Amino acid sequence: MLAVYATPLGAADNAPNFPTRPIRLIVTNAPGSSVDILGRIVALRLGIVLGQQVVVDNRPGAGSALGMEIGKNAAPDGYTLVSAPTAALAIAPLIHQKRPYDIVNDYAFISLFAVTPNVLAVNPGLPVKTVPDLITYAKARQGQINMASAGPGSQSHLTGVLLTTLGKFPSLHVPYKGGGASVGAVIAGESQWTMTPAPAVWSLVKAGRLRAIGHSLPKRTPLLGDLSAVAESIAGYDYSGWNGLIAPRGTPKPILDKVRAALLKVMGQTDVREAMSEQATEITTNTPEEFRRLVQNELDKYGEVVKAVGLKVD
Repeated sequence: MLAVYATPLGAADNAPNFPTRPIRLIVTNAPGSSVDILGRIVALRLGIVLGQQVVVDNRPGAGSALGMEIGKNAAPDGYTLVSAPTAALAIAPLIHQKRPYDIVNDYAFISLFAVTPNVLAVNPGLPVKTVPDLITYAKARQGQINMASAGPGSQSHLTGVLLTTLGKFPSLHVPYKGGGASVGAVIAGESQWTMTPAPAVWSLVKAGRLRAIGHSLPKRTPLLGDLSAVAESIAGYDYSGWNGLIAPRGTPKPILDKVRAALLKVMGQTDVREAMSEQATEITTNTPEEFRRLVQNELDKYGEVVKAVGLKVD
């Protein structure tokens, strides 16, 4: 049974004048994370288009559940938006089953705005330059190759498990406290490889501190040069991250439409495209209905991986 959400008195009537004060954009990840970087790129330009500052409010914690709960409980008046990534909308709900919100029914979906490939990165000292190389290397060293992740249930964990499952090679999962720590472990040689969002590692790859040997998009992209898709070696591998804009359920449609129109304008700007490209991220937008369907499909897809891993936090 769906809950009934009341629209704040006058919110719909004031839609033509919206916004008249700063807007809060909740980012469900910590400052400096790839999700945070993308959210700030959007926030700055969105504020310019809407004529009011869009202030980023980082609320990390509980696998993105903290920020999502704060967003759900905010007044549905357009002055609180949430920049929600794959982890918040399609992974955390599968792991934190006692969460106090419903992903599909407690939010108003506005639009997707970015798709970010995960990059398969290895320690540069490893004699591995391709995905088949990694598979062969791991099979020859049963149980001696570590896969670093940002923690149990993180995107890097699930995408890494999917890689070992479809690639049929062994690797010990070593969870770290966050993406920065897991990437640092690969650089230091504590772990041999990780599958992590491109913005978190691409500058390190360019600097030679990591070696990229594949990415998670279904085919090659100019954003990552000549880097091959993992799917070229492991058929069917297609698990990239994405970010979208949502609002509390009950936010008046005229306000949602105004925010969406501003977002589409922002994503079409040359400087935004360049900024996203620097983060190895593709700009992608869709309708609210398409966004909602994407989330449901991703819940089904990641649900299979979570079940296979036997992962459960609560």
